[in-house]
Amino acid sequence: MKIYTKTGDSGETGLYGGVRVSKADPRVATYGDVDELNAWLGFTRASLQQTSHSADLAEMIEQIQKDLFALGARLADPAHKIAGRVTKVVVGAADVARLEGWIDTLEASLPPLRKFILAGGSPAGAALHVARTACRRAERGMVALLAADSDAFESDLLVYVNRLSDLLFVMARAANQRAETPEIEW
Repeated sequence: MKIYTKTGDSGETGLYGGVRVSKADPRVATYGDVDELNAWLGFTRASLQQTSHSADLAEMIEQIQKDLFALGARLADPAHKIAGRVTKVVVGAADVARLEGWIDTLEASLPPLRKFILAGGSPAGAALHVARTACRRAERGMVALLAADSDAFESDLLVYVNRLSDLLFVMARAANQRAETPEIEW
């Protein structure tokens, strides 16, 4: 299989089910934001692999990346044609609960947050802060899609992305704490 198909040379791309749309379509932009978030998480995971004290964070990120592939597939399926039996593209309440569990576990080892903190810190912490902002952008795109079409995608997807941005913030704090990099308060 060749990596180039030439089908997008005119500025269009295909959604799941064969529908062709502009590459500037809000749906395409939104799953592009999810793809960028996934890439930032890959960058973060690569930086975490150089540290022995963050294997759990790297494992969390790997699962999140798999979830984001599923989420992107759902966003690229405006007609909801992906079969229900394709379980690897399902993102639901159990996945949101998993994120919440991770947040609770990580927060238990962090000092209480009393002020705003500046993004940055260790390389992994800084990358997680960038991922968090990419996540928020994807969330804004998803909200815009729902405003235009209340049936654009399943509501659990928006809840997942909202919770994910919270988790990424907590993961950034945890990565910085483990790297013994102090948080800079604002």
